[in-house]
Amino acid sequence: MPELRPANPPTRGRLVRSFGYAIRGVRWMLALQANARIHALATIAVVGLGFLLGLKSWEWCAVVGAIGLVWTAEGVNTAIEALTDLVSPGEHPLAGRSKDLAAGAVLCAAVAAAVIGLIVFLPRVIP
Repeated sequence: MPELRPANPPTRGRLVRSFGYAIRGVRWMLALQANARIHALATIAVVGLGFLLGLKSWEWCAVVGAIGLVWTAEGVNTAIEALTDLVSPGEHPLAGRSKDLAAGAVLCAAVAAAVIGLIVFLPRVIP
């Protein structure tokens, strides 16, 4: 059986560039989205509180997973908004629905993260 190899094996230069593009995307998200800046402040606060309260490893897993979920949803929302603006610069009901659905996904992720935060932090703050 022949060996299967990718058509374009990744090179170090390509890998470094792709990380650069991803970092640029996060920077754009923070620059363009007020909610992303709120998520950044919440992330800093939650991580600081986690260190202060000495979270256990399983608690860190839950907190980091929740943080990652919210950031991923915010990134996808930002991308959908940008793409929607590109393909539908004028008012269109489907464009609005697309943006609302993406924003709703961020809301669901944020609510889930808040519930995880309550489960992890509340017993430590209120004995």
